[in-house]
Amino acid sequence: MVVEIDEEGCIACGQCEEECPVDAIEVNDVAVVDEDACIDCGNCVDACPVDVIKI
Repeated sequence: MVVEIDEEGCIACGQCEEECPVDAIEVNDVAVVDEDACIDCGNCVDACPVDVIKI
């Protein structure tokens, strides 16, 4: 599966990064997912306060 992040809507709050159990997300100006490390658990989707992450 592919994780999609709407970069324009991302507020770089870091909630998704904190909830990722495999450290597959890095947040600087926006959240970026390492697709090779991602296990498609959906924790980031649930954690996002502005609903910009989709699997």
